[in-house]
Amino acid sequence: MSDEIAIRVNNVSKNFRLPHEKSSTLKGVFTSLVSKKRKGYETQHALKNISFEVKTGEFFGIVGRNGSGKSTLLKILANIYQPNKGTVEVRGKLVPFIELGVGFNPELSGRENVFLNGALLGFSRKEMQAMYKDIVEFAELERFMDQKLKNYSSGMQVRLAFSLAIRANTDILLVDEVLAVGDADFQRKCFEYFKTLKRNNKTVVFVTHDMDAIREYCDRALMIEGSKIVKIGSPDSIAQSYHKLFATPTTNKEGASQDRWGDKLAYTSDMSIQLESNTITVTQKVMANQSLSGPVIGFRIRDAAGKEVTGTNTAIENTKIHDLRQGKSITLEWRFANILADGQYLIDPAVLHQDGITVSDWWNDSKRFTVKKNRHLPYTLDPGFTLRVSND
Repeated sequence: MSDEIAIRVNNVSKNFRLPHEKSSTLKGVFTSLVSKKRKGYETQHALKNISFEVKTGEFFGIVGRNGSGKSTLLKILANIYQPNKGTVEVRGKLVPFIELGVGFNPELSGRENVFLNGALLGFSRKEMQAMYKDIVEFAELERFMDQKLKNYSSGMQVRLAFSLAIRANTDILLVDEVLAVGDADFQRKCFEYFKTLKRNNKTVVFVTHDMDAIREYCDRALMIEGSKIVKIGSPDSIAQSYHKLFATPTTNKEGASQDRWGDKLAYTSDMSIQLESNTITVTQKVMANQSLSGPVIGFRIRDAAGKEVTGTNTAIENTKIHDLRQGKSITLEWRFANILADGQYLIDPAVLHQDGITVSDWWNDSKRFTVKKNRHLPYTLDPGFTLRVSND
C-alpha cells in the first residue's frame, strides 16, 4: 500500500448469528447445550461488500441511519471485530476513540484514573507527571480530580477520557461520535485538536449524525444505508443525500408516522402551512378538552434530517393567551419571512401549560412541506444574499 493511503478496505462483509430462542435461566442454557434439537439462527448482515480508501492526512466522515452499520465498520477498522469476508489494510499506528473511558475505575479518583490509564497507554509515571497538568486543563476538571470517578457526570468522564487518549502518539484516529455527550464548547475544543492533527498530516475517520460537522471538518465522506455504501463524495453531496434519506416518512407496525404526547387538556386540532415567495404563514387551531389557564402555544420547524431550524411560541413573542375554556378553540396565525433554502421541512406544534414546561400536546411531524426556489444552496437558510463587487 502506497504512502498516500492510510486505510484500504476491500470487499468487507460482516455477519452476526442471532439465535431465535433465548434462554433466561441456567436450566434453559444447559438444556439448549445438551439438546439434540437443532437451534434456529438468524443471520444479520451488518455490512455487505464494503470497499473504500482513506488518504493519509484526510479527515474522512462516515454517516448513516442508526443500525446502518457505521459503528460495526469502525470496530472492524479498529480490529475489534474481524470481517467474515474481505480485507482491511492500515498504514501507521491507529487509536480508536470508540468507547472512551474503558478501563476507568469508578471507585478511584480522577487523578488516580489518569495515572492508571496512562500506564495502560504505555506511559511511565514520570511521563504522566509531566503531562498531568495539560490533561486536566484540557478536560477543564481542575476542581474535581480528587473526587471519585463515580461522582462524575457522563460528560465529565468523556472529557477526562478524551484528554487522556489524545496523548497517545498516533497516525490514525477513529472517532465514533463519543463526543456527543460533551458540551458544545468542549466539542469545539476537540475539533480544533483534530485540525491540529490534520495540519500534522494525521488521519481522522469520524462517524457522526451531525452534517454541520461533516461540512466543516471533512475532506470526503461516505454514506451507509442497509449495510451497504450508497455514496462516497464531497461533504456537501453526502450531507444532501443524508437529508434526503429522512425525507420519506417511516411508519411503525400500526402504520403511524407521527409521534405525539401530552395530557391533552388542550391540543392542536389543525395545522396548515401556506408558502409564498417571501412569506410563510402557519395557521394553528387549538381546542380545549378541559379549561387551561394561560397556555403557551407555538411550534418548531426541523429539516428533513430532524435538525431544528427555527421556532417560536406565544411566550417568546410576549403574547398572553387568556384561559382556554372547555370545548372552545382558538386560532393562531403566524407569519414570517421565508428564508428557508430548498428542501423538505417538518413542523411540530406544541401546547404547554402556563409554566412553559408541562406538555399538554406535543405533535412531532404534524405536517411536512417543501420549499422550492430553484436555487441550489447546500445550507438550511437562504436569506437572499445581495452582492456588490467594486474594483480597488
